[in-house]
Amino acid sequence: MNITTEFPYETTHEDVRIPLSDGTRLYARIWRPLTDEPVPALLEYLPYRLSDWTAPRDWQRHPWYAGHGYASVRVDVRGHGNSEGLPGDEYDAQELADGVAVIHWLAQQEWCSGRVGMFGISWGGFNSLQIAALAPEPLKAIVTVCSADDRYDNDVHYMGGSVLAVDMHAWAATMLAFVCRPPDPAQVGDDWREMWLKRLEAVEPFSHTWLAHQSRDAYWKHGSVCEDYGAIKASVLAVGGWHDPYRDTVLRLVEHLDPGQVRGIIGPWSHQYPDRGLPPGPAIGFLQETLRWWDQHLKGKETGVMREPLLRSWISGSHPPATVYETLPGRWVGDASWPSENVNPMAYALQGGERIVASPQQTGLDAGRFFPFGNEADLPPDQRDEDAKSVSFEFPVTDAPIEILGRPRVKLRIRMDATRGQAIARLCDVAPDGASTLVTRGVLNLAARNGRDRTDDWTPGETEDVVFDLNGIGHTFPPGHRIRIAISSAYWPWIWPQAGSAGFTLDADGSFVELPVRRHTEDPAITFGEPEQSEPLGVVYPVTLEEPRPERLVVRDVARGEWRLEVDPRYGGTRVYPDGLEFTEDALETYTIQQDDPLSARTRSDWTIRLHRPEAAWDVGIETRSEITADEHDFITSDEVICKDGEEIVFHRTWEKRIPRTAG
Repeated sequence: MNITTEFPYETTHEDVRIPLSDGTRLYARIWRPLTDEPVPALLEYLPYRLSDWTAPRDWQRHPWYAGHGYASVRVDVRGHGNSEGLPGDEYDAQELADGVAVIHWLAQQEWCSGRVGMFGISWGGFNSLQIAALAPEPLKAIVTVCSADDRYDNDVHYMGGSVLAVDMHAWAATMLAFVCRPPDPAQVGDDWREMWLKRLEAVEPFSHTWLAHQSRDAYWKHGSVCEDYGAIKASVLAVGGWHDPYRDTVLRLVEHLDPGQVRGIIGPWSHQYPDRGLPPGPAIGFLQETLRWWDQHLKGKETGVMREPLLRSWISGSHPPATVYETLPGRWVGDASWPSENVNPMAYALQGGERIVASPQQTGLDAGRFFPFGNEADLPPDQRDEDAKSVSFEFPVTDAPIEILGRPRVKLRIRMDATRGQAIARLCDVAPDGASTLVTRGVLNLAARNGRDRTDDWTPGETEDVVFDLNGIGHTFPPGHRIRIAISSAYWPWIWPQAGSAGFTLDADGSFVELPVRRHTEDPAITFGEPEQSEPLGVVYPVTLEEPRPERLVVRDVARGEWRLEVDPRYGGTRVYPDGLEFTEDALETYTIQQDDPLSARTRSDWTIRLHRPEAAWDVGIETRSEITADEHDFITSDEVICKDGEEIVFHRTWEKRIPRTAG
């Protein structure tokens, strides 16, 4: 990592409050170059608290952009951080309307040229795309990283029409804790407590809403730009990583947007900005690459960025299974169009007659983290144990490497004796020693086989062909290895099990896997600069003498046939900011199931957060508990929030809710 201290421009920064038409003011931090010339503005717009939670990351990039001639602006969403107003649902109409208003406000400032860009990762990447689809006139370009164009089938809620137990629960629980954090009196003054209490009265667990919409209805279509790609007028740089769950959005954006307005980059990365140097690498000079994008589209400079291939992709070399990789082997390739003329589908017939697929309910414990962040236990370990719980088919790689780029597809001929069930397909790279590395996977809720917007029960005893895609990937299978496709009927805790499903019969002779095989090309060298950032904020992470608990721990109760996965998401622990704020957070997620009972599935998340300013005698705490279980007919959610100002409990609420199981 190169830390830059000298820039073309000297910079300054200030905290401001951006007024909205209803009188609400949004808290913002603006870094600007010291120049009399108006400059374009760049907006990053999030609920994640610019004054503390994202501050270390913000200081890596916003001052860097300012030093290169841009006003770089970080804004907290309404009802979060130090912004006024009440919190709402994620990406709701109010959030997007506020974002449009912020863009117009920025364009009207005397220091702004009137041209605005927007960028962000995850939530900020989502609303960058969604606000671009509203087409505010000053918004000319965006950079969207690790985001989704489809809120239903490519987010944290559902996968292939199935409930994503692992993140439907975990993210709803995380946001319940996050939304309960108070404004900081250092920024908002004595009104902080009144603002906090009003927010707390408005809190509602996200899981209530998300589980109430189990098919792809109007709720999910809102904010899903795949409904109308043509609504996006801004130029779009779409960036993803093969170890991020949102990478397929990059493939769809380069396919559906005008080639004159879009470019895509997919690297080997996890759910992180590509310059942060977190596993897996290699990292790239992402800020320099985005500067080319901004200079081209906001300043009218010819940077050559639109002469790059439509899609630049990292194709990983074969690698042994591991839960973390500092750097993956591989190479960059470029494709001038997508779908690419370099990629052709190749079908592999499964063969072998009828096979019973009846996976034990704990199948999936070695799936790894849904959102890898670069931690030591994020990625899937050796898949041999998972493969043994599945029905597997293998294809030897003989004379030449097989390189794939895109989304594999399976067609499965299934007979099922229940009305509901699900099919999971995993593509693995099997080495000569038997080690099995997960390459990619896909899921289908069989009730969603005719469309994610409908629920069709299976007729017991009937045979049907079902087709579904696996997540996109770039990977090379070398000679001497075997390509393995493994089919299971369970995948806990990623996928919530269907009541009454005992698996299905697979007719292998009527089934196949189709791989997107890319012909080997001698591409012109695709290179990126070394990662570069501005000086870090100077946050201190105190050393603790406590033994850290395992990041992922699997516990088996042999007598009861019960399996428990405990996950520490490693969000940050304790840190001390330069202004004296002590911020501590701790979370533990627990996923429990009995190997022969789909109705035994249980998720739980416990959070504690403390914000403390010793010099101001400010000490607040938040404790939350969230649980989800299910019976045959309903999901059952239970949530609790306790908030303290010092030793005083200022807010305590519990929610108990039953939500009918419709598609999920």
